[in-house]
Amino acid sequence: MSETMKAAIFVEPGKMTVEEVPKAMLEQDDDIVIRVVRTCVCGSDLWFFRGLSGQAAHSQVGHESIGVVEEVGAAVESVKPGDFVVVPFPYSCGKCPVCKAGFESVCPHGGYFSACQAEYLRVPEADGTVVKVPGSPEDYSDEQLASLLTISDVMSTGYHAAVSAEVKPGDTAVVMGDGAVGLCGVIAAKMRGATRVIAMSRHEDRAALAREFGATDIVPERGQEAIDKVLEMTGGYGADAVLECVGSKQSFDTAIGLIRRGGVIGRVGLPHDVEISAEGTFYGNIGIKGGPAPVRHYDLDEGLLDAVLKGEINPGRVFTAEYDLDHIQDAYEAMDQRKVIKALIRF
Repeated sequence: MSETMKAAIFVEPGKMTVEEVPKAMLEQDDDIVIRVVRTCVCGSDLWFFRGLSGQAAHSQVGHESIGVVEEVGAAVESVKPGDFVVVPFPYSCGKCPVCKAGFESVCPHGGYFSACQAEYLRVPEADGTVVKVPGSPEDYSDEQLASLLTISDVMSTGYHAAVSAEVKPGDTAVVMGDGAVGLCGVIAAKMRGATRVIAMSRHEDRAALAREFGATDIVPERGQEAIDKVLEMTGGYGADAVLECVGSKQSFDTAIGLIRRGGVIGRVGLPHDVEISAEGTFYGNIGIKGGPAPVRHYDLDEGLLDAVLKGEINPGRVFTAEYDLDHIQDAYEAMDQRKVIKALIRF
């Protein structure tokens, strides 16, 4: 058996490569090692690709994957070699008060993956982290595997935006962002009963997919024009819920401007240069919730895995191009240039 594996490596801003690196291996008794079947490039990966956030040169990257268990540590009880699993982007102990409350993504004993774009992956805290899928990858179509991959991050993150925004039946919800997370946020808002879902998008391919996922309205405007448009659409009151799936200053400022008094903003976009006015939110009774999505909780306890398996949702449609690992540079460039919504990496 080879002692090395192929892995995507971040070289410097704008440059990715593939190298042979030491194969992932067990390090602790609660670890497993999986053979990765599908991984992908995330919109948040573009921050370091564009040089806008820190990332060590010549480091492995990636935080989304599904795969087959190859090895298990002595303390692992929930899975065995051959099992098919979704690997959420956070790993967690599953036992502490934070995890039991459904917030595994901020487990004090956990962390975040950063080496999923590779042939093999070590998963720590396996019993509190992985989501077991019935059968094997061969039992599923490419479309189903793509949707299963989304519940390692983007579908669960979009759902977290809707939960954090407290979307409820009859609501008008606005989704900020037309990337994969925002589009999955449209699905989530519909799942939670919103009757009007306004997607903010100025790209026709993404707007079309948003409509397919359940958006009732598309608003291409930005900034104050977007605020004015949504206020006009809602009788001057604003939206009941806003799903902020971008993280930029403009996106968040727009969300504040179009949320109705007493409404809630669910934020899942990684914040960059965002400032929140204490007085502004106080006098509007505006709620702001959110953060990294507790993927495992939503996949298992909130039914995202079942919804995918039953075909009730098809979030894998956000993958609009497919690559192999050797073409990781092409995958990043295509997303950076907005030629694709989300790039899938197939092994």
